[in-house]
Amino acid sequence: MKKLLATLLCAFTLLSANLSAAEYTLKFATLAPAGSTWMNLLEDWGKTVKERSQGRLAFKFYPGGVQGDEPDVLKKMRFGSLHGGAFTGYGIGQMYSPARVLEVPFLFDNYAEIDQLRAQFMPEFEAGFQKNGYRLLGWMEVGFVYFFSQHPINTFDDLKQRRIWLWQGDALGEAMFRASHLMPVPLSITDVFTSLSTGLIDTVYCTPLASIALQWFTKTQYVTSVPMTNGIGGLVVSNKFFDSLPPDLQTLLLETGHETGERLIAATRIDNAKSLEVLKKEGLKFVMQPEHVERQELLRMRDDAAAELTASGYIPKELYERTWSQLKALRATQKPGAAPVLNP
Repeated sequence: MKKLLATLLCAFTLLSANLSAAEYTLKFATLAPAGSTWMNLLEDWGKTVKERSQGRLAFKFYPGGVQGDEPDVLKKMRFGSLHGGAFTGYGIGQMYSPARVLEVPFLFDNYAEIDQLRAQFMPEFEAGFQKNGYRLLGWMEVGFVYFFSQHPINTFDDLKQRRIWLWQGDALGEAMFRASHLMPVPLSITDVFTSLSTGLIDTVYCTPLASIALQWFTKTQYVTSVPMTNGIGGLVVSNKFFDSLPPDLQTLLLETGHETGERLIAATRIDNAKSLEVLKKEGLKFVMQPEHVERQELLRMRDDAAAELTASGYIPKELYERTWSQLKALRATQKPGAAPVLNP
């Protein structure tokens, strides 16, 4: 009888633990492939949340785009079949487009500028996300974005001969391509690898780390040396899911989300630098050297793209002007020789 009671007690304890673990499950999707830097850190986040909540809140991750492209994930969040995700600037643009002021091409000169402006705008961005139905738990980056091509590219005119992928529906990308007088091929990001293989496209844009994680580098031979922008990202959940949590779990999710975002930024910067070296060892050739690019032409593209984005309201004109004002004030205090983004 004692053994039976002990067995029943043990079973009851295990059942209670399992019920407790399943109390709240955050279904979280990302394009990041399993085993990538991003996915490893997200899984660490999930473990931390589960431990600190004593099993009451657990993540269920869907890596590698298995839930579809970012618009698909957002639709599923609206219907409640997913609760959150790690998004790039493209997805962020569909939740709170003003945040993409930090992604305007050729706007920032170095990490110090990016970090300072991000810190200043973050409370404003968090409020904007919440007003639109989302909670911004953490900020992240995907890193400097370059062109990867199957053909050499030495000038922006060379790009006019290429079949360049455009992330379908990306307003910022569309504005930049129009400012550059390029005619891209709009596709979902989940179609890129196959399209590189079939010849539908021969040029893509992404970060060094992403090119390896997504295996796009295996289909290209050339990389431009001038980055266009520093790609942004965010860790986001729906207000509906967040509001369903008790206050202590809300606080836990916000605290750990912020911490994870900071870890992602640091790790992404390190791994993107390492990835550049990996690409060189893999035999990819670096083209379009900074000294062969007319800086004033890059700034013209930036200004033309920004004019279109502010005219449409995608990025409020007031916010863009405020960003410029703060950048000028910051640059006035910087020491000469700060490492520019255009010559990473």
